[in-house]
Amino acid sequence: MAELREHLSDAEIAELGMMIGQYIALGRLLVIASGHRAATECYVPDADA
Repeated sequence: MAELREHLSDAEIAELGMMIGQYIALGRLLVIASGHRAATECYVPDADA
């Protein structure tokens, strides 16, 4: 936290934490909905291809 506070305000640290949480939640939702394969298809091709 000390290193973050050297560069960011408390509000910016809170916003960063919220954004990280949103991206983690979206990733988990994609896995649950089996959308992770479609979302990553162009970046991580299937091993069979």
